[in-house]
Order: sequence, then structure tokens, then C-alpha cells
Amino acid sequence: MTSADTTEPTDESGGSGGSEPGGYPAARLRLLREETRTGPPRRAALARLTDEWLTALFTAARPPRGTALVAVGGYGRAELSPRSDLDLLLLHDGSARPEEIAAVADRVWYPIWDLGLALDHSVRTPAEARTTAADDLKVHLGLLDARHLAGDLGLTTALRTTILADWRNQAPKRLPALGELCRERAERHGELPYLLEGDLKEARGGLRDATALRAVAASWLADAPRAGLADARRRLLDTRDALHLTTGRATDRLALQEQDEVAAALGLLDADALLREVYEAARTIAYAQDTTWREVDRVLRARSARPRLRRLIGGRPQPAARAPLADGVVEMDGEAVLARTARPERDPVLPLRAAAAAAQADLPLSPHAVRHLAATAPPLPVPWPAEARESLITLLGAGPSAVPVWEALEAEGLVTRLLPDWERVRCRPQRNPVHTWTVDRHLVETAVRAAALTRRVSRPDLLLVAALLHDLGKGWPGDHALSGETITRDVAARTGFDRADTDTLATLVRHHLLLVETATRRDLDDPATVRTVADAVRTTATLELLHALTEADALATGPAAWSAWRASLVADLVERVAAVLAGQPPAAPEPAAPSAEQERLAVEALRTGEPVLTLRTDAAEPAEDGTEPVGVRLHLALPDRPGVLPATAGVLALHRLTVRAADLRAVDLPGPGGAVLLLSWRVAAEYGSLPEAARLRADLVRALDGSLDIRARLAEREAAYPRRRGVKAPPPRVTVAPAASRHATVIEVRAQDAPGLLHRIGRALEEAGVRVRSAHVSTLGSNAVDTVYVTGEDGGPLHPDRAAEVARGVEKALG
Repeated sequence: MTSADTTEPTDESGGSGGSEPGGYPAARLRLLREETRTGPPRRAALARLTDEWLTALFTAARPPRGTALVAVGGYGRAELSPRSDLDLLLLHDGSARPEEIAAVADRVWYPIWDLGLALDHSVRTPAEARTTAADDLKVHLGLLDARHLAGDLGLTTALRTTILADWRNQAPKRLPALGELCRERAERHGELPYLLEGDLKEARGGLRDATALRAVAASWLADAPRAGLADARRRLLDTRDALHLTTGRATDRLALQEQDEVAAALGLLDADALLREVYEAARTIAYAQDTTWREVDRVLRARSARPRLRRLIGGRPQPAARAPLADGVVEMDGEAVLARTARPERDPVLPLRAAAAAAQADLPLSPHAVRHLAATAPPLPVPWPAEARESLITLLGAGPSAVPVWEALEAEGLVTRLLPDWERVRCRPQRNPVHTWTVDRHLVETAVRAAALTRRVSRPDLLLVAALLHDLGKGWPGDHALSGETITRDVAARTGFDRADTDTLATLVRHHLLLVETATRRDLDDPATVRTVADAVRTTATLELLHALTEADALATGPAAWSAWRASLVADLVERVAAVLAGQPPAAPEPAAPSAEQERLAVEALRTGEPVLTLRTDAAEPAEDGTEPVGVRLHLALPDRPGVLPATAGVLALHRLTVRAADLRAVDLPGPGGAVLLLSWRVAAEYGSLPEAARLRADLVRALDGSLDIRARLAEREAAYPRRRGVKAPPPRVTVAPAASRHATVIEVRAQDAPGLLHRIGRALEEAGVRVRSAHVSTLGSNAVDTVYVTGEDGGPLHPDRAAEVARGVEKALG
């Protein structure tokens, strides 16, 4: 609770309003501490209490005739959250002297400020208010909710009537401007149904959009779907109340560190349950917003076309044109609607057929049609008829236009009716920041991405269905890939796929992470790596589908999950596995042939006996817009010696270079000189410009000869910056990958990404007395998965007991 909520009255301004001891501040504090009165009753009670206090202040100021105090905006709607602003208008008819009005304003505004409450205030005549509203859309929106508090009631009533009449008269101009305002706000703040730390007011689907829908309804031009809308607004307001009380601040951003407390305050199980409530409410508002703005556009188009049509047809009304789309589905007024002859009560396939037709035609599915289908269409028989399965595949194959159609089906509960397991992932948050979407929306987005890859596979139907189902297991405990395999077999059988196709779909879902994890975390030159993947996929056709699914899944996850580098690694792995499936044995591992640049560096390193490196922009790694390259390649060569990995990783961390990917291997060059370590790193500057290669080399030399204490330097830098409050990361986990390689022991480290992480891993391995054969770094958002191939002094894999001991040592060092 903040000082504004705990301030005791010290003068008559604080004691005005209410008969309780201590006046308004104490009464307000008691009300906010009540556990029996929450939600709408508490907001209404807080508004009444505030009304009484402000009325008393206004009355004590002895206002002249023709003056009124008016609540506008959220306060006008009596929706006061604990830390809400007070939006007030001092309205006067202009007959009093300016100094009299100013004195009244001071007697009302200053006590509010003295209590630390936020105040949005204005002093205007009705004419001034009307002029300001005409110039400022936000002011006009606030005045639509004007509510009389004290003074001249007739003045307030006349203003309300005038403002509302202006709003309705100007609707053809005002509503497009309001729609654009909503779109701009969504671009700035994102979509609340999918954000891990969304703004409850400003993000798309938030409270601002709910207010905009009220304004559209007030225009009489169009109306929002009312089903669930009031409840959605209430849930968001309840969440904001709890957020204000737990933080003591006037914030609308549901930050990660506040979510557990907010959930507890609302009586919810945990933060995930809270986010699902918020997402559900925000989706209801966002869907209502989409359908409402479509209706506004339709009405405005019809109004603009009406005079021209009247001239052409002599004023005779004509029915809207209908164009057939599919059996029982037609296009009308820019939407897919049911044909007059449709009989949904006798046609269980009609919902999917209508959805597929709408998506293929890039049309929204009429909300009235969806609602009618949900109420009347019978359930599909099990197994589904072929037409139903084909309609689902057609819908998924439509690409981006499938998303709004799918949202329409979800809004009326049709998706869960078709796929009961969908309910477990609906609105389910994904705590990994790499993910852009909730689980359910990610599945739809994966199908959208897969639709663009269907020409690459022989069975596009299996690709699209696997894309839709691949993460359904996240609704169940345990490994989601294993759970998903079981769910997929059930769904595939229910939707009518035969046994062979069901097995393929189950394999795709079970192994949907196999290619990208293997390509980025394993040594592709090791025959055991390729053989493991070949044994899992079994056929070339399945490999082809899995390759496309991997790409679609990564693209639908977020920008950090896919890149040209990852794509090239996966493509290389697929090519090797395809060769094995075609009957060619895996190639025995051979020393990697160095590139011309690496060979040049290696020769120089052998000649000087010191590290040689180059640092250059990686042109093969383009940014998303295809213009500026992202990441930098660091190539390093030096004579083989212990401590190279921790020293190099530590120097990079000291220079604030984040390691995105790394590869380390020892090669023997022709001629005398012995082995050379070749390191290829993909790095990015945390901020600022890149360091000079000469400085990196100098520090690396010092780190290798012991004159630069990297451990101490990193500790000093960490101590210089106080740890910020945030979500507590899970502890690191270090495991030995069984049978991952016949030539080395594979140790996999999963940990929170942090400066110096790879340095600490390398140092722990050095202290364990093992040799690093190669290292593969993968960073996804805040999570790092580093895979290190190590051998014993004899150059072979470690004994299982020894490998487990090394893994425990690394985990202890990281902990």
C-alpha cells in the first residue's frame, strides 16, 4: 500500500466526505483492505465514497451559480481502481468572474494532490468543451462517459446531450479516426492475448479497446457482439485492481514478477491461471473489436454508395448480392455467410466447409453464421467423413487468411468441439520468451507457415495436420512430445486417417524437435548422430515432412528460433540422413578440412606460436528485413593447448560479446608443427560497437599465460551492477547424452544465458581433466543449451561413471 492509500487526514480537506473517523483517506483505506468486497462492488463503492468527498469539497468552495463538477472517462463510468486517476471537469456557464472559477478549482484540485492521488482536470464552458472535443478525439471519448457529481445538474445534462448528439452526427468521420487510433495503439503495445507482460489498458484486446466498443455502440452506427463482453471487461478490471493493490502503483503492465501475487489476490491457482484468464478476456474483446470494425466499414461503405445507387435504380431497394463459395456458403457484403438453403442442423460438415470456403476466399466468417452453426450443427460422426477431413486441411492450407477464420470458430467454441484436446492448450501461456504466441495460437501459426511449404512435400495434408497438432502435448504433464504422440494417434484415428498415416503423424509429432536439436547441439560429422536420426524417422518421406515441419515450427515460434545458420545446419543434417536412408552408410568422421582463411590462420599460429584471429561481419546471416547482417564471425587459430575454451569465452564476455554459436575442433595440418585448434564463433555485441580484433587478441594472450584473471574481472563487473528484480530462473541442468557418439562423451548444459556462462563451463571441464573435442552453443532468448563433446586423455569416450562425475562437477560449478 502506498502513501496515498495510508495518509491520515491532517486538515479539513482530508477529512471532508464520509462520516467515518479520519474522513476520506481512512475510509478509502478501510474499503481497499476489505476482503469481502472486491471487483465491481468495490469499484462502485470507491466511486461513491470519492463522489461524496469531492461533492463536499466542491460545496465547501461556495461555487457561483452556473457551475458543476463532472466526472469523465473511467471515473465517469464509476470504474475506479485503487490507483486510478480522477478525471474531472469543472464546468461553468461563463457568467462568473474567472478568478471565482479559479478559486473553486483550487479548493477542489489541491486536496486531491495533497493526498497523492493522480488528477486529470480541466475547466471549461460547455462551448469550450464542445470545441475541444471536436479537435481532440480522446477528449470527446472521455466526455461520452460524463457523470454529474455536484452543482448545476442542468448544465451537465445539456453538455451530455450535446456531446452525444455531436458524436452521432459526426460518426462517419469520428469512427474511422477511432479505428485508426486503436490500430496505432495495438502496433505500439502489442496484442494482450499473447503477451507475457501485457498492458491491461493499452494493448490490443485491453480496456481501451473495450471503451472504444462502447463509443461505437453510442454512435448507433454499429454495435459490438455483446456475448461475454461485459464479463471480459470485468475480469480485466479485477486484474488491474489486484495489480494496483499488490504493487501500490498506478500501473497497468502485468509484469512477470507481479503475476504470482496478483493471481493469489484473485484467488487463482498460479500465474499461468492468471494469464489464461487475461488472455481469454482479451480475446473476447479483440474478437468483438474485429467484428465491430468490419460492421462499421460495411455501414460506411453502404452509406457512401447509397446516393449513387439511388440515382441508378430510381430509389428502389435491392437485395445484397450473394456469390456462391461452397455448398451452403455464399459471399455477401464482404463476409462468408450461410446460404438461404443451408440446413446446418442436418449437415455436420457445414462448419468446417464454411470455414474452409471463407479462408480460401480470404473472407471473414460472419459472426452470425458462426453463432448459428455453433447452436444448430450436430457433432461430426467418428471417424470423420472424408469431406470433413479435407475441409480441415483446406482451411489450414489457406495460409494467413485461416487465422481470423479460426479465431471466429474459437470464439463460439467450435474448435474445442472438433478437437476436444484443444481446450488444454487454449490461451495457455509459454513462459519461454523465445515464443511469440500462446500454445494454441502457435499451433495455428505453424500451420500457416507450413502452408507455404506444402510444395516441398509429397503429403501436404500430413504436414498441415502435424503442424496443427505438434504441441498439443503441452496441455499435459511430462514430455510434451511423448504426450503429443499419444494425442495425435487419437486425433488422427478420430478424424479418419488410416493406420499408416496415423503412424506418420505420430512420428512427426514425437520427433518435431529432433532435427533442430540434433543439428545445433550435436556433431554432424559423428556417424552416431546421423544414424540416430535415421532410426527415428525410418523413411525418406517422413524425413521430408519433418524437415518442413521443423522450419514451420521455428518460424512460428519467433525470430530468435530460426536463422540462416540454423537452416543450413538442419539442411546439412537432412542431407546426411537422407543418404543413410537411401542405403549409404554414414561416413566415418574425418578431420574437418579447414577453409582457406582457417588454413591461413593456422599456418600463422604455428609459425608464431600465438593466437591469430579475424573478426568480421557475417554476411551469410541476414537480418529479418534482408538488409543489415546480424552477428559477427570470429575465427581463431592457435597451437593446441589446455584452457583455450574457457580463456576465449571469458575474453569475449569481458568485451561484452554474446556468443550465439560456437564450434571448436582440433585439426592436424600437413607438414611439421602438430595440431592446431580452430575456433569459429558467431557473436554479437551486447551494446555499442564491436571491439578491435587486436584488443581481443592481446587479452586472449594474457588470459592464456595467466596474467589476466578472467574470473576475477567478471566477478568485479557483476558486483558493480546490482541485480535487478526479476523472475527467478530455474537451476542449471547438466546431463550426459547416452549413446550420442561413439567417439566422445556428449555433455549437455541447459542454463540461464548470462555473460561468462561458456567460460564457466569450459573452466569446469578443464578442472575435471577432460579434453574438449568440440563445442556447440545454442541460445534461445534467455535460455542457453550448450553441448560439449569431451574425451579422456586417451582420446576416447569417458566411462559412464566418470562422465556422470564430470556432469555433476559442471552443474555444481554453474550453481
